[in-house]
Amino acid sequence: MMKQLVIAAALMAAGSANADTITQWNFNSVPADTSTSTGTLTPNIGAGVISLLNGVTTTGFNSGVGSSDTASDNTGFQTTTYAAQGAQNQLRGVQYNVSTVGFSDITVSYDLRHSNTSSRYEQFQYSIDGTNFTDFALFDGNVGDAWFNRSVDLSSIAGADNNASFSFRVVAAFAPTTAGYLASNPTSNYAGGTWRFDAVTVSGAAVAAVPEPESYALLVAGLGFVGFASRRRQSV
Repeated sequence: MMKQLVIAAALMAAGSANADTITQWNFNSVPADTSTSTGTLTPNIGAGVISLLNGVTTTGFNSGVGSSDTASDNTGFQTTTYAAQGAQNQLRGVQYNVSTVGFSDITVSYDLRHSNTSSRYEQFQYSIDGTNFTDFALFDGNVGDAWFNRSVDLSSIAGADNNASFSFRVVAAFAPTTAGYLASNPTSNYAGGTWRFDAVTVSGAAVAAVPEPESYALLVAGLGFVGFASRRRQSV
């Protein structure tokens, strides 16, 4: 009887699973080549869309060497034309739209290279409707011309689960309690600079199909019969 109860418990907990990669951008060329200045904005895993926000532009692709990507043609996605000093706080950056349908416990990770004169602070924001964004994590990129590996755990945000409209942004932010940007290099002056992205990854736990109520009823009935048969055998 205990064995059957264990099976029942496993079926009732069918929604849990290990983390899987939903979508990932490594920006590397397809097929792979020997150049770190060519690449693609098409995800290498899954599907998603990238948008540049409020005047940000791209100079294309550049070396991703130093990021967590270990491919031989490791490429990063270079962005520039960030706001002037004191303007457009948390408005310029990059947005990623990824459907999380079929997944829960969402996490996001990405690598970001700050140039010397870029904004030292980066604000991570998420959206559950694709329009309204909520501040979630503020990161400090306090070294210029260096890669930072970021990880954001959104498992506490129920609205991020199983959501076709899930999206997130990484935007340049004023230094805390100030009305202006600081440069990533403490000895430099802020001048917009560049941010280079790599290994942008959205992960989650695949949600298994939950048995219909009728299935639970049959399961319970079956277990009841097994228990009855077991007791009868023991009484003979």
